[in-house]
Amino acid sequence: MRRWLFLCLLGFASYGWGDSGFLSTSGSKIIDGQQREVQLVGINWFGFETETKVVHGLWERSYQDYLAQVKSLGFNFLRLPFSNDILRKGAKPSSIDYSKNKDLKGLTSIEVLDRVIAHAAKLGLKVMLDRHRPDSSGMTALWYNDKVSEKMWLEDWVTLAKRYRNQPAVVAFDLHNEPHGAATWGSGEVTTDWKLAAEKAGNAIHAIHPDLLIVVGGIETSSEGSYWWGGNHTQTKGALGQLKVPHKLVYTAHDYPASVYQQEWFKAQEFPVNLPAIWDKFWGYLAKEDLAPVLLGEFGSKLETPADRVWLESLTTYLKANRLSFAFWSLNPNSGDTGGLLQLDWKTVDKVKLNFILKARP
Repeated sequence: MRRWLFLCLLGFASYGWGDSGFLSTSGSKIIDGQQREVQLVGINWFGFETETKVVHGLWERSYQDYLAQVKSLGFNFLRLPFSNDILRKGAKPSSIDYSKNKDLKGLTSIEVLDRVIAHAAKLGLKVMLDRHRPDSSGMTALWYNDKVSEKMWLEDWVTLAKRYRNQPAVVAFDLHNEPHGAATWGSGEVTTDWKLAAEKAGNAIHAIHPDLLIVVGGIETSSEGSYWWGGNHTQTKGALGQLKVPHKLVYTAHDYPASVYQQEWFKAQEFPVNLPAIWDKFWGYLAKEDLAPVLLGEFGSKLETPADRVWLESLTTYLKANRLSFAFWSLNPNSGDTGGLLQLDWKTVDKVKLNFILKARP
């Protein structure tokens, strides 16, 4: 590795990290137990939400190798998507090479998650659990479906709160990935009001584990327009009114380039100059107006087009300027829309992508 990149990585790894405990918020900042600002510089490692019921890539390397690489590249934070299937009794992982992961043999999916988290903790990595799907068959617009009711969703979050109550590496729960479609915000309609549901879940979790950050996405469509799934916070305007534990709320959004979907703003004559105003409108204002922290929970691209490169350059500049936490999508190279930070051998780092991520830190 070139010396300049090595030095950059050292600085990246050391930025904005405090004690080993849980995190809180102050205005638009995430802070540690010593009231020091923290920037969560993260990456998504997916798989627990899929039919394999475990992080992908364990057919190539050990989970310890992946986590050590994540740490060495300067990340301090891991977003782990999962589905509620892994909480069902006897749920077993598949696609693991046990010759490379001997200590995982015979474990259930949730027990493998325990091992991944424990090793992340050993390395000093923080973890956010992301309820990505109700079941492994696919994502849903709302937080429940015909297989996982709202009641089960709440009970499963409580189960996880109990399980990781004494594991300070687990600092945040992302309640439901990308609400969209029929999801509303503050409508009062209990079957679609994501604000009401998030308040229920946040309070149920905090009754067991009051130290956790509660991470809440937006919706897709409001009276002020449409945005990426879960990224429209135009009606959020600050705190969840009924979240009882203060200083624990973080909002999240996702953002992608034209190669994923050709949004109207990519077609505008003023692209890419128009992008910061779009981000300000839909989620950035929460941080700029000091209302709440924003964590950009997903962004990524294969970088196969000039437009995608311009988008990522603009986005990482915006993240840096506003000192926002983030989690890149993804470590995995097998993400169809975006590829990953790792190349198809599941080991070699895409240095172009890594350099963009480095630019996003203050």
